[in-house]
Amino acid sequence: MTDETMSAACTIAAPAEDVFDVLADPATHQAIDGTGWVREPLDGRRLTGVGQIFRMAMYHSNFGGMHYEVANRVEVFEPPRAIAWLPGQGGDDADLQFGGWFWRYDLEPVDRNTTKVTLTYDWSAVPPAVRAEISFPPFDPAHLDNSLGHLAELAERHTISS
Repeated sequence: MTDETMSAACTIAAPAEDVFDVLADPATHQAIDGTGWVREPLDGRRLTGVGQIFRMAMYHSNFGGMHYEVANRVEVFEPPRAIAWLPGQGGDDADLQFGGWFWRYDLEPVDRNTTKVTLTYDWSAVPPAVRAEISFPPFDPAHLDNSLGHLAELAERHTISS
């Protein structure tokens, strides 16, 4: 972990393909999220490749509650090894503004039925104007562990039902 990134890792009792499948479905992101900010996907499409935009409804309790939308752009899509996205804002997918932080999951098979997952939150590219408005990281580091615990539950259930 550097001053502008934080990471957490866990071992999940599921094949890397199943873990990746859960991550590539935005409908699971609310259940994975540990902050309570992520809500439902707004377009219902699975993630399929780099450059894809997927929109999520969000809610943040600061300032009396605020509903908003995030347009995420897939930056890494390497099934079943890695997936990452860059959150942004804007009504037009061709003209999005990105804040400079991203989420990345790296999956490393331990064996056929076990996967080590590393979740990284990186805000190293956040410009000074955004840093003046938002303090980074905007959540406690335990959020990453919570998210990985939720991912493990979903991936392990996915494996059982497959």
